[in-house]
Parts: sequence; structure tokens; C-alpha cells
Amino acid sequence: MRKINEIFYSLQGEGYYTGTPAVFVRFSGCNLRCSFCDTQHEDGVRMSDQDILNQVCQYPAEMVVLTGGEPGLWIDDELIKKLHKAGKYVCVETNGTRVLPASVDWVTCSPKEGWAINLKHIDEVKVVYIGQDVTVYESLPAKHYFLQPCSCRNTEEVIAYIMEHPNWRLSLQTHKLVNIQ
Repeated sequence: MRKINEIFYSLQGEGYYTGTPAVFVRFSGCNLRCSFCDTQHEDGVRMSDQDILNQVCQYPAEMVVLTGGEPGLWIDDELIKKLHKAGKYVCVETNGTRVLPASVDWVTCSPKEGWAINLKHIDEVKVVYIGQDVTVYESLPAKHYFLQPCSCRNTEEVIAYIMEHPNWRLSLQTHKLVNIQ
């Protein structure tokens, strides 16, 4: 049984897959307590893998985003295998502090200052910018690097940083800008 906060269908609002229809499986709980966290993820219900699959498969999207809280506390190869068998492309949004199953299709790491990254594979790094030194994340072995304003509040500062450091790309929380979940 896994603790699920919510399962919903929407468009990916951030990072590389912005605008792509996806089923979001939000797991409950996190091993970090970030002051800027904008997700209410503590509540949840225990669900079996079959219950999760039944809800995920109600929607037409191929992409499934496992998020949280921190999905690394809950996911394993068994769940990923079941999602793949159902024809799903499995993405994980993680803080990177937990080892993930190798069978995940796409890993978005949103690292937090002061915490070690325990990932063997990263497709995109997405840093919520709050004025911290982000050059340390440039050494992470990712294909794409995104810098994101903190809840749309410091967009001009992020743009200025990216203009001086062009290896970063801008990620906006478009789901907030267009008022969708």
C-alpha cells in the first residue's frame, strides 16, 4: 500500500514537458521541509497498486508524473513495471535525495540546498530560484537545466540570472499562470 495525496489529470506546467497532458500521482509526505514549498501533500489515503492503476488508466494520457511530497519515499520497480505494462511513460519529480528505480523513463531533479543528490540518472534539473548559488547544480549529469521563479514572485531576477548564465533555461509555473491544477 502506498500513501497517495491525490491523482488528477492536467497539463504538465513546468520544465521540459510543459504543456503535455499527464496524469499526476501525488504521493504524501516528504523527507525535507522547504520553507518555499507550495504543495499541500501531507494528507493522503493508502492505495494498492491496482487502485492507483485503475485511477491512472481512466485518463487518455500516456504520460504519468509521480510527484509529491517526495515520491522516492514510496515508489519501486514493481509500480513502475505495472505502469509500463499499462502503456504509460513514467516521469518522476524528485528532490533527488532518495535512490529511484532504474526503470523510470524521465527524472526531474529539483535539488535543495544542503542535501546530497542520490540519483544515478537525471534528465532535467529544475531549481526553484530563491537567490541561492545554483552553479553547484551545473555539475549534475543532466540533459536539461531549468531555473524557475519561486511561485512566480521573482521572475525578473531569474531572467536576469539566465541571461548571464545561458546554460540555464527558464521554467515558469504555467499551470499557475493559466489557473489549472
